[in-house]
Amino acid sequence: MNCELIESASRSRRSRVSVVGSAVDSGRALELVKQMQPDVAVISAHLADGPLTGFRLLRALHALGLKTRAILLLDVRERDRIVEVFRCGAHGVVIRDEPLETLFKCIHAVHQGQVWANSQQLEYVLSALGDAMPVRIQDSKGAVLLSKREEEVVRLVAEGLTNREIGKELKLSQHTVRNYLFRIFEKLGISSRVELVLYCLQSRTSDEASVEKRRVSSSR
Repeated sequence: MNCELIESASRSRRSRVSVVGSAVDSGRALELVKQMQPDVAVISAHLADGPLTGFRLLRALHALGLKTRAILLLDVRERDRIVEVFRCGAHGVVIRDEPLETLFKCIHAVHQGQVWANSQQLEYVLSALGDAMPVRIQDSKGAVLLSKREEEVVRLVAEGLTNREIGKELKLSQHTVRNYLFRIFEKLGISSRVELVLYCLQSRTSDEASVEKRRVSSSR
Protein backbone atom coordinates (compact mmCIF):
# COMPACT_ATOMS: atom_id res chain seq x y z
CA MET A 1 0.00 0.00 0.00
CA ASN A 2 2.83 2.39 0.88
CA CYS A 3 4.56 1.63 -2.42
CA GLU A 4 1.37 2.34 -4.35
CA LEU A 5 0.73 5.60 -2.49
CA ILE A 6 4.23 6.92 -3.17
CA GLU A 7 4.07 5.82 -6.79
CA SER A 8 0.70 7.50 -7.21
CA ALA A 9 1.99 10.74 -5.67
CA SER A 10 5.03 10.68 -7.96
CA ARG A 11 2.80 10.85 -11.04
CA SER A 12 1.98 14.48 -10.33
CA ARG A 13 3.85 16.99 -12.49
CA ARG A 14 5.23 18.72 -9.42
CA SER A 15 7.13 15.65 -8.20
CA ARG A 16 9.17 15.25 -11.43
CA VAL A 17 9.93 11.67 -10.35
CA SER A 18 9.53 8.53 -12.46
CA VAL A 19 9.10 5.23 -10.61
CA VAL A 20 10.76 2.33 -12.48
CA GLY A 21 9.95 -0.45 -10.02
CA SER A 22 8.81 -1.32 -6.50
CA ALA A 23 9.04 -4.28 -4.14
CA VAL A 24 8.02 -5.09 -0.59
CA ASP A 25 10.81 -7.50 0.44
CA SER A 26 14.59 -7.03 0.46
CA GLY A 27 15.41 -9.90 -1.91
CA ARG A 28 13.14 -8.68 -4.70
CA ALA A 29 14.18 -5.07 -4.10
CA LEU A 30 17.86 -5.97 -4.44
CA GLU A 31 17.22 -7.77 -7.73
CA LEU A 32 15.19 -4.82 -9.05
CA VAL A 33 17.90 -2.30 -8.23
CA LYS A 34 20.59 -4.46 -9.85
CA GLN A 35 18.40 -4.89 -12.93
CA MET A 36 17.04 -1.33 -13.31
CA GLN A 37 19.91 0.61 -11.67
CA PRO A 38 17.74 3.64 -10.85
CA ASP A 39 19.25 7.01 -9.96
CA VAL A 40 17.72 6.84 -6.47
CA ALA A 41 16.34 4.01 -4.33
CA VAL A 42 13.86 4.85 -1.55
CA ILE A 43 14.03 2.11 1.09
CA SER A 44 11.85 1.55 4.13
CA ALA A 45 13.62 0.54 7.33
CA HIS A 46 11.02 -2.21 7.78
CA LEU A 47 10.25 -4.51 4.85
CA ALA A 48 7.91 -7.49 4.45
CA ASP A 49 10.65 -9.99 5.34
CA GLY A 50 11.29 -8.54 8.78
CA PRO A 51 11.88 -5.48 10.95
CA LEU A 52 14.95 -3.37 10.07
CA THR A 53 15.64 -5.46 6.95
CA GLY A 54 15.88 -2.16 5.08
CA PHE A 55 19.24 -1.63 6.75
CA ARG A 56 20.43 -5.02 5.47
CA LEU A 57 19.28 -4.10 1.96
CA LEU A 58 21.04 -0.74 2.24
CA ARG A 59 24.34 -2.41 3.18
CA ALA A 60 23.98 -4.90 0.32
CA LEU A 61 23.40 -2.10 -2.20
CA HIS A 62 26.33 -0.11 -0.85
CA ALA A 63 28.60 -3.16 -1.21
CA LEU A 64 27.66 -3.53 -4.89
CA GLY A 65 29.19 -0.16 -5.72
CA LEU A 66 26.34 0.89 -8.02
CA LYS A 67 25.70 4.51 -8.95
CA THR A 68 22.24 4.27 -7.36
CA ARG A 69 22.02 6.59 -4.34
CA ALA A 70 19.82 5.48 -1.45
CA ILE A 71 17.35 7.18 0.87
CA LEU A 72 16.03 5.45 3.97
CA LEU A 73 12.55 6.00 5.41
CA LEU A 74 12.58 5.86 9.21
CA ASP A 75 9.78 5.71 11.76
CA VAL A 76 11.86 7.18 14.60
CA ARG A 77 14.31 10.01 15.20
CA GLU A 78 16.62 8.05 17.50
CA ARG A 79 20.29 9.00 17.34
CA ASP A 80 21.59 5.44 16.85
CA ARG A 81 19.15 4.77 14.02
CA ILE A 82 20.10 7.99 12.22
CA VAL A 83 23.82 7.21 12.51
CA GLU A 84 23.26 3.65 11.29
CA VAL A 85 21.44 4.95 8.21
CA PHE A 86 24.55 6.80 7.07
CA ARG A 87 26.92 4.06 8.25
CA CYS A 88 25.15 1.71 5.85
CA GLY A 89 25.74 4.00 2.87
CA ALA A 90 22.59 6.12 2.56
CA HIS A 91 22.75 9.65 1.19
CA GLY A 92 19.51 10.81 2.76
CA VAL A 93 17.02 10.07 5.51
CA VAL A 94 13.34 10.99 5.76
CA ILE A 95 11.12 10.43 8.79
CA ARG A 96 7.70 8.98 7.96
CA ASP A 97 5.72 11.71 9.72
CA GLU A 98 7.11 14.28 7.29
CA PRO A 99 5.03 15.27 4.24
CA LEU A 100 5.45 13.61 0.84
CA GLU A 101 6.76 16.92 -0.49
CA THR A 102 9.77 16.51 1.79
CA LEU A 103 10.44 13.05 0.37
CA PHE A 104 10.42 14.35 -3.20
CA LYS A 105 12.70 17.27 -2.26
CA CYS A 106 15.04 14.70 -0.72
CA ILE A 107 14.94 12.55 -3.86
CA HIS A 108 15.89 15.49 -6.09
CA ALA A 109 18.66 16.67 -3.73
CA VAL A 110 20.18 13.19 -3.49
CA HIS A 111 19.89 12.74 -7.26
CA GLN A 112 21.90 15.96 -7.69
CA GLY A 113 24.69 14.55 -5.53
CA GLN A 114 23.75 16.20 -2.24
CA VAL A 115 23.34 14.64 1.19
CA TRP A 116 19.89 15.12 2.76
CA ALA A 117 20.04 15.50 6.53
CA ASN A 118 19.07 18.24 8.94
CA SER A 119 21.47 19.91 11.38
CA GLN A 120 20.47 17.64 14.28
CA GLN A 121 21.05 14.50 12.20
CA LEU A 122 24.46 15.78 11.05
CA GLU A 123 25.34 16.49 14.68
CA TYR A 124 24.56 12.85 15.50
CA VAL A 125 26.92 11.73 12.72
CA LEU A 126 29.71 14.04 13.90
CA SER A 127 29.40 12.86 17.49
CA ALA A 128 29.48 9.24 16.30
CA LEU A 129 32.82 9.82 14.61
CA GLY A 130 34.44 11.32 17.70
CA ASP A 131 38.11 10.53 18.07
CA ALA A 132 37.71 7.01 16.70
CA MET A 133 37.50 7.92 13.01
CA PRO A 134 39.84 5.94 10.74
CA VAL A 135 43.40 7.24 10.89
CA ARG A 136 43.92 6.31 7.27
CA ILE A 137 41.51 6.30 4.37
CA GLN A 138 42.28 3.49 1.95
CA ASP A 139 40.91 2.24 -1.34
CA SER A 140 39.58 -1.28 -1.91
CA LYS A 141 43.13 -2.58 -2.44
CA GLY A 142 44.43 -1.11 0.81
CA ALA A 143 46.34 1.78 -0.78
CA VAL A 144 46.48 4.92 1.37
CA LEU A 145 44.67 7.74 -0.45
CA LEU A 146 45.63 10.80 1.57
CA SER A 147 48.85 12.36 2.81
CA LYS A 148 49.43 12.80 6.56
CA ARG A 149 48.56 16.50 6.37
CA GLU A 150 45.38 15.74 4.42
CA GLU A 151 44.40 13.17 7.06
CA GLU A 152 44.85 15.84 9.74
CA VAL A 153 42.56 18.18 7.81
CA VAL A 154 39.95 15.40 7.46
CA ARG A 155 40.12 14.65 11.19
CA LEU A 156 39.45 18.30 12.05
CA VAL A 157 36.61 18.58 9.52
CA ALA A 158 35.04 15.49 11.11
CA GLU A 159 35.30 17.22 14.49
CA GLY A 160 33.21 20.08 13.09
CA LEU A 161 35.93 22.75 12.82
CA THR A 162 35.66 25.60 10.30
CA ASN A 163 38.42 26.40 7.79
CA ARG A 164 39.56 29.25 10.04
CA GLU A 165 39.74 26.95 13.07
CA ILE A 166 41.54 24.24 11.07
CA GLY A 167 44.08 26.82 9.87
CA LYS A 168 44.69 27.99 13.43
CA GLU A 169 45.08 24.40 14.68
CA LEU A 170 47.52 23.40 11.91
CA LYS A 171 49.18 26.84 11.53
CA LEU A 172 47.97 27.19 7.94
CA SER A 173 46.22 29.99 6.05
CA GLN A 174 42.55 29.58 5.19
CA HIS A 175 43.55 29.59 1.52
CA THR A 176 45.87 26.60 2.13
CA VAL A 177 43.12 24.77 4.04
CA ARG A 178 40.73 25.31 1.11
CA ASN A 179 43.36 23.92 -1.28
CA TYR A 180 43.79 20.84 0.91
CA LEU A 181 40.04 20.30 0.97
CA PHE A 182 39.83 20.67 -2.82
CA ARG A 183 42.50 17.99 -3.29
CA ILE A 184 40.83 15.71 -0.71
CA PHE A 185 37.46 16.06 -2.45
CA GLU A 186 39.10 15.32 -5.80
CA LYS A 187 40.88 12.21 -4.50
CA LEU A 188 37.78 10.79 -2.80
CA GLY A 189 35.31 11.71 -5.55
CA ILE A 190 33.15 13.89 -3.30
CA SER A 191 32.13 17.55 -3.39
CA SER A 192 31.28 18.78 0.12
CA ARG A 193 32.28 18.67 3.78
CA VAL A 194 29.09 16.76 4.61
CA GLU A 195 29.98 14.04 2.09
CA LEU A 196 33.48 13.93 3.57
CA VAL A 197 32.07 13.30 7.06
CA LEU A 198 29.83 10.52 5.71
CA TYR A 199 32.78 9.05 3.80
CA CYS A 200 34.73 8.90 7.07
CA LEU A 201 31.81 7.31 8.91
CA GLN A 202 31.38 4.66 6.22
CA SER A 203 35.14 4.01 6.07
CA ARG A 204 35.20 3.51 9.82
CA THR A 205 32.32 1.04 9.55
CA SER A 206 34.12 -0.89 6.80
CA ASP A 207 37.31 -1.01 8.89
CA GLU A 208 35.39 -2.30 11.92
CA ALA A 209 33.73 -4.98 9.78
CA SER A 210 37.12 -6.08 8.40
CA VAL A 211 38.63 -6.30 11.87
CA GLU A 212 35.67 -8.32 13.11
CA LYS A 213 35.92 -10.65 10.10
CA ARG A 214 39.62 -11.24 10.78
CA ARG A 215 38.87 -11.84 14.45
CA VAL A 216 36.24 -14.47 13.60
CA SER A 217 38.54 -16.15 11.07
CA SER A 218 41.42 -16.33 13.53
CA SER A 219 39.19 -17.77 16.25
CA ARG A 220 38.30 -20.64 13.92
